[in-house]
Amino acid sequence: MIDFEPTEEQQLIVETVRQFATNEIRKMAREADEAAALPAAVLERAHELGLVANALPEAYGGGGARSAVTGALAAEELAYGDLSIALAVLSPALLAFPIADFGSEEQKRSWLPRFTGERYRPGSLALIEPSFRFDPLRPATTAKRDGSEYVLDGVKCFVPWQEGAEGLLVIAAEEGRPQGFLVPGSAPGLSAAREKNLGIRALPTAELSLRGVRVPASAKLGGEGVDGAKAVRDILNRGRVALAACAVGVARAAFEIARDYAKERETFGAPIATRQAIAFKLADMAIEIDGARLLAWEAAWKIDQGQDATRESTLARHQAQRVALEAADGAVQVLGGHGYIREYLPEMHLRNARGFCTFEALSLI
Repeated sequence: MIDFEPTEEQQLIVETVRQFATNEIRKMAREADEAAALPAAVLERAHELGLVANALPEAYGGGGARSAVTGALAAEELAYGDLSIALAVLSPALLAFPIADFGSEEQKRSWLPRFTGERYRPGSLALIEPSFRFDPLRPATTAKRDGSEYVLDGVKCFVPWQEGAEGLLVIAAEEGRPQGFLVPGSAPGLSAAREKNLGIRALPTAELSLRGVRVPASAKLGGEGVDGAKAVRDILNRGRVALAACAVGVARAAFEIARDYAKERETFGAPIATRQAIAFKLADMAIEIDGARLLAWEAAWKIDQGQDATRESTLARHQAQRVALEAADGAVQVLGGHGYIREYLPEMHLRNARGFCTFEALSLI
């Protein structure tokens, strides 16, 4: 029997993150989007909540409280505040979680304490490639052994690329099999060009070019003999659940703005929320959001149980991305002309929601 009743600790986390998202993140969302820059002070305050550090092993300074369900709960609340800032807050997990799950002891000792310290340290994951034939299990980016080193060549896109990043995990093919490689952000041969996106404008993402990037053999995630395909599948599953939860957060934010506006906006002496067309649209939005949330929770629960969640995570992601787009578009419609004006948030929610069909592994739980 699956029980989705949050524990007392999870309820406390949800309330804490919800207050932070409402009082801190939401009020910075528009400014961050317009400036195409992340609010550093908000990221530091988010780090103090320990959303990533608390999930890392105690042996490396973390809290040892890893839970995919808890991660999904937190991701929804953060994205409810703003998607760009949410993805930035959770970015350390892009590097830290794969190392915690598949890294060698040396890699864990070297990398994980960087994300459990007093300051916020972003991380990154280079998975997506700019090709319609892109397959995460068959990357075009290559890794060739050359003595005691690996040489990486290829192009990646939609890579979160914040200043001060400790490094990134690059997924490349070694003799046709996917493997992860830990690459310093300053590695010779690695160059980045910031992308100009329709949505998530505050989060800097880059197209990365790897031309003869050399890393020591010890930079291979988990060392020799590790099952790289298993690691990539796990990253995909955890990433899809995280994105599904974020999509639910965006959808919920758009819905609540539309609902509250409909209660206040009057025509012919009555709130537009009393009009059948508006009331039915809001009801449909609420139903779809709750359904998408349950799919995300089910997938997260299976991950926590150590079960294969490929089917559930894929279904959750596809459903949630559809719901987010429909809810955001519905909010623009409910607000009418105001929905198209940048002074109001629904137009930003719509731009952000449009990207979920493209996003892959921009967040992990």
